[in-house]
Amino acid sequence: QVQLVESGGGLVQAGGSLRLSCAASGRTFSRYVMGWFRQAPGKEREFVAAISWSGGTTYYADSVKGRFTISRDGAKNTGYLQMNSLKPEDTAVYCCAVGGSLRVGLARTYDYWGQGTQVTVSS
Repeated sequence: QVQLVESGGGLVQAGGSLRLSCAASGRTFSRYVMGWFRQAPGKEREFVAAISWSGGTTYYADSVKGRFTISRDGAKNTGYLQMNSLKPEDTAVYCCAVGGSLRVGLARTYDYWGQGTQVTVSS
């Protein structure tokens, strides 16, 4: 059974930083992509960032490029999302997901999902 567990969310002031973690267990992920998605109240889920598990290739939504950094630690089977210069519009539930497709921006291509962690940015 694959499990993804996110942590690191919370309340932060605009301009602040948070680092989200996504711990994966249940299988090896050397050929998978890990992605982060977010969903704000009343809005559709949107792609944030993704990383190829072994190669370290990264992908970002334009809205977070230059502010967020995705990384992973293969030895720990854990992915990270460092979020800097946070804005109120970044407020959302952030979920990590793992999948085998390079269509990293499409939620339906991911096989496994975490429960999500709330990020709230106050103005």
